[in-house]
Amino acid sequence: MTQKLELKQHVKVLYSADQSKAWIELTSELEFTEQELNTFLLTQGITYGVQVDTIRTVASNPLDFYGQKILIAEGDAPEPGTNGAIQFLTNLDFSGERRPLETGDGRVDYKEIARLNNVNKGQIIAKKLEPGPGKLGKSVKGDIIPFTPGKEARFKAGKNVVISAEGNAMYAAIDGLITPTENNRMNVFPLYEVNGDVDYTTGNIDFVGTVVIRGNVLSGFKVKAAGDIRVIGGVEGAEILAEGSIEVTGGIIGYNKGFVQAGVDVRSSFIQDANVEAGQNIYVSQSIMHSSIRAGKQCICAGTKGLIVGGLIQAGERVTARTIGNPMSTVTTIEVGVMPKFRNDLTNLRKKQKELNENLDKTDKALHILDQMAAAGQLSNDKMSMRMKLQVTRETTVREIADTKEQILGIEKILEDTSKASVDVTKIIHGGSKIVIGRYTKFIKDTAKQISFYYHNGDISMVPLKNS
Repeated sequence: MTQKLELKQHVKVLYSADQSKAWIELTSELEFTEQELNTFLLTQGITYGVQVDTIRTVASNPLDFYGQKILIAEGDAPEPGTNGAIQFLTNLDFSGERRPLETGDGRVDYKEIARLNNVNKGQIIAKKLEPGPGKLGKSVKGDIIPFTPGKEARFKAGKNVVISAEGNAMYAAIDGLITPTENNRMNVFPLYEVNGDVDYTTGNIDFVGTVVIRGNVLSGFKVKAAGDIRVIGGVEGAEILAEGSIEVTGGIIGYNKGFVQAGVDVRSSFIQDANVEAGQNIYVSQSIMHSSIRAGKQCICAGTKGLIVGGLIQAGERVTARTIGNPMSTVTTIEVGVMPKFRNDLTNLRKKQKELNENLDKTDKALHILDQMAAAGQLSNDKMSMRMKLQVTRETTVREIADTKEQILGIEKILEDTSKASVDVTKIIHGGSKIVIGRYTKFIKDTAKQISFYYHNGDISMVPLKNS
């Protein structure tokens, strides 16, 4: 028996998934020379990236390495390509992170926030940047390891936006202002202005673009827009619905019957006895009192007053306020890591998945009967046509089931991630408040100052607020 065969019996070779690394494991106490180990590696096809110093060290005293996993060769791991991107060419601000300018007396200047993203017909809005190339790798056996190519960026064109024939640029089809709606779909909307209150003179408003109201929206009226809604006044017990963002200079008083809903952000000086929902963020400069608030990402109430008291505040990622609760221990509930929209989407998708599976089961049973008839030579022309249609229906249903399952898994992954979830109190939180992060709840009994709540190791932790 040769030494090479002995090594094959007593040395185990392990590889990484792409064979860019190789390890050996000595499964029994065996002595060998450096040359014998090199020869053994050659018989295994390992020719690239061999760790010469490691081989020399192991061969000098194999008994010291018995039972260990030893990196013996390392090739070149591939580098993935960079993803493509969409580059906007106009001076736009869709970040949602800008805050209204607060003066020394606590008033808010909304002029900067209200700046419009105007474009002219035919003006280029954005261009597509192609994915960057990756780098090939090389395995320990000398084979080329392909890289993962970068993903191509896709335009999200909405209303009054066109994409060039080459597919590399996006243009405005009309004069107007660029407005992102849900899922960052870009639209160019015309503008509708109301120079006064929304009342019996104007009636309800339902507009395909952006609405600017230079007055108040009175109780019982409804304003709906496919773009943004800007109210240079107050909202009083009204229904305000926008696919874009909503800005209210004078504050929102719901009288426990109004409803304000935005696909992107809501900004207001205060919110009281109201029901407010935003697909992304809610920014309030003064106070949120006895209201139901739902924000897909953040609820920020951090102005000169920055008070949240009473009601329920829900946010997918973060709630920030100067003060939460009051000395009278008014029940104030703050929930983060909630993502209300995703929870609703998940419910609808699971319902759809159940219906699709039921339809697939019915189709399979019908096809089984028709297949038996075909095998017995009893299939008429009508039944044959039905069989073909059912086969097409089955293929479509199977694709829909796979797509629905992928969407469900994506949302479940988002809901499980509480790493970004936090409640930040820049001044004080009073007893009677309740903090909920994901599936965990913490009741606040005593006041605490400048504190941050976050999920850690199966519980809600409290730490001093950074940079407070």
